[in-house]
Amino acid sequence: MGTVQAARPAQTLYVTIRRDELRQLKDERDQLKQELAQLRLLMGHQPQSLPLTQRAPHA
Repeated sequence: MGTVQAARPAQTLYVTIRRDELRQLKDERDQLKQELAQLRLLMGHQPQSLPLTQRAPHA
């Protein structure tokens, strides 16, 4: 049996990101979305047939 640990309250992590870094991340996201759409077309799937699950953000 494992050891019992008391639950800790959620912690918030603050991060600083430069505008150019944010723009680059958004561009990469858009490119990945386009690639995903192309792959779905190649596979013959409609967008609703492959649901994307969203993970709950860590608080």
